[in-house]
Amino acid sequence: MKDRHLWILVPPICGVAALFIYFWNEPWTRMRWVGAGMIVFGLVFWTVAHVQLGTSFSASAQARHLVTHGLYSRIRNPIYVFGAIGIAGVFVFLHLLVLFMVFLALIPMQIFRAKNEARVLEAAFGDEYREYRKGTWF
Repeated sequence: MKDRHLWILVPPICGVAALFIYFWNEPWTRMRWVGAGMIVFGLVFWTVAHVQLGTSFSASAQARHLVTHGLYSRIRNPIYVFGAIGIAGVFVFLHLLVLFMVFLALIPMQIFRAKNEARVLEAAFGDEYREYRKGTWF
């Protein structure tokens, strides 16, 4: 990977591959197939979102560039959305539905982070960001 920011993709991709390899010879129930589908769907679009965000990705809210193309043209926070789908898929895949309580606790935290990012972007990009928000979800 030429771009250093893309290295963040390696651990989740390797983790999902290891999970599937570990459970390959276990019974694949409907629940496991649904979970696998959610994991793959979430991971693919989470990866696309990271690539499209490029060097604007950061762990803390920063306003480097206003990314409005690709997935970001419809969803302001696709990394959160597709990451959540992937995490929920892991719980379904592992038949650990009790962990949805943990998952439910993550949702308000992600909403808080998204609102904080929105404040930072609005302060940096003003009307351009407000206009962008009108045409996108979450």
